[in-house]
Amino acid sequence: MILIEGIALCFQLLIICVILIKDGPVGGVVFYEDDVKQRVIDLGLTTKEKIQRTGTITMLALFLPQLIGVPLMVQYLNKAATFKDRFFQMTAIYLIGGLFDRIFIDWYWVGHTKAWIIEGTEDLRPYIPKKTLIKKWTGTLIGFPLVSALLAFILGLFK
Repeated sequence: MILIEGIALCFQLLIICVILIKDGPVGGVVFYEDDVKQRVIDLGLTTKEKIQRTGTITMLALFLPQLIGVPLMVQYLNKAATFKDRFFQMTAIYLIGGLFDRIFIDWYWVGHTKAWIIEGTEDLRPYIPKKTLIKKWTGTLIGFPLVSALLAFILGLFK
């Protein structure tokens, strides 16, 4: 069940990305670094306000299911009864989604295809610089287990 839930988390991220770039990669500029966002604004391809609005909607679509849906699935669908069970199940689900994001989305799709290349910003590639990549991997490998521990504790308060 955990594998299926992890794959569902991957699918959620994939769908959000596909929707964002359906009319071209500028729609997904919310995920890019600030220098790319500024260039896209300077080129007249979008506005700061549109990026902010899209960013808010995107973050809600990403994080509400992660912070509410995953714990509820683990607690009520998987019937995880102990802190340890809740922690390990949520960590596994988050790591499946995180690894999909780091490997498929970041490394392959953004880094090795043309789908995310915004004309006029090619000189700003790689779009995910080493410093950002380190932050993302740290968030995946350390942040997700910490969030899982916190959520597992909180769920335990409501038993």
